Amino acid sequence: MTWPGEFTFCPRCGSRLGRRHIDGRDRAVCPDCGYIHFRNPAVGAAAVVVDTGRILLVRRSPRVSRSGLWSIPAGFVEYGEDVREAAARELREETGLEATIGEVLQVASNFHDPEKLTVGVWFQATVTGGHLAAGDDADAVGYFSEIPPLAFETDRALLERLIAR
Repeated sequence: MTWPGEFTFCPRCGSRLGRRHIDGRDRAVCPDCGYIHFRNPAVGAAAVVVDTGRILLVRRSPRVSRSGLWSIPAGFVEYGEDVREAAARELREETGLEATIGEVLQVASNFHDPEKLTVGVWFQATVTGGHLAAGDDADAVGYFSEIPPLAFETDRALLERLIAR
């Protein structure tokens, strides 16, 4: 199966990629240099802040997908970046808050964007400083006692589990 956004040409030598069945899957393979493209999901990190029974959420800005909907502050882990550092960075960029990143609350596969499948890691976060202000991919930020319209089902699943506790 060819996924949206998959390579057409070899990133090593530039030849057009062919297809071969390898390790139980149909994969893009270079007929000239032998490069095999193992398409892996990206990793995302999220910081879950709960304060007196309310959850911190950001509203997605018009310049990103699912704009106008709310989500837990999160984003992609950069190459060479620790996943916990990524969660703290994303929280800072989207909310202006500094935090200590704690235990893992959830790990889940995200299939909401077929062109960029991801695996997300949601961490408990404790605010240690900063000033609450929307930034980066968010155009609003706030604490909620009731769940507003969410951008991602994986956020909803986590919040429903937290509420049930």
